[in-house]
Amino acid sequence: MKDKIISKAKEMFLKLGFKSITMDDIACEMCISKKTIYKYFSNKDVLIEESIQAVHKEIQTTLDKISEKNYNAIEENFEIKRMFREMFKSSESSPIYQLKKHYPDIYENVLSIQIGVCEECFRKNISKGIKEGLYRKNLDVENYVKFYYTLIFNINENTVLEKDSHELELKALEYHIRAMATLAGIIELEKNLKNPII
Repeated sequence: MKDKIISKAKEMFLKLGFKSITMDDIACEMCISKKTIYKYFSNKDVLIEESIQAVHKEIQTTLDKISEKNYNAIEENFEIKRMFREMFKSSESSPIYQLKKHYPDIYENVLSIQIGVCEECFRKNISKGIKEGLYRKNLDVENYVKFYYTLIFNINENTVLEKDSHELELKALEYHIRAMATLAGIIELEKNLKNPII
């Protein structure tokens, strides 16, 4: 039952917002009593935290699956962007923006987890692109990881609507790749830009 509650809460939080969804809403949607929810979660903050942990697990699993498909580094970046778009397509407002605004303590915890996951993902992608000749050999990898991370998180923290966030992230991805790309990388980037992420 606990996993079912987390799954439903996660879906509702992402779609309608962390602030607007109440424990009553979740209980009503699941046709269970609020008391049942409180049996597993002492309060809404705990449920939000566990829902976010479930989202992180889902993201990690999907990133691992993308990695196994042996895309080149640039294709991989676009595939990851598609994955995030698909995952959050039902969200009207940016989940990170909502957390920062309404649940700053939870947001701080989320941030520390996400920094690690994202930096590792970006680092692997840049190393892969250098080996493939799509990114320049003399890149300062750690600083490029920080630059891209700062761009993406500033967009998510400060953009209210998820669709606006998506468009800006796509521009940031293009900017990031162009800054690192070799001529072969630019050709690959242009090819991927013709296949829009809806």
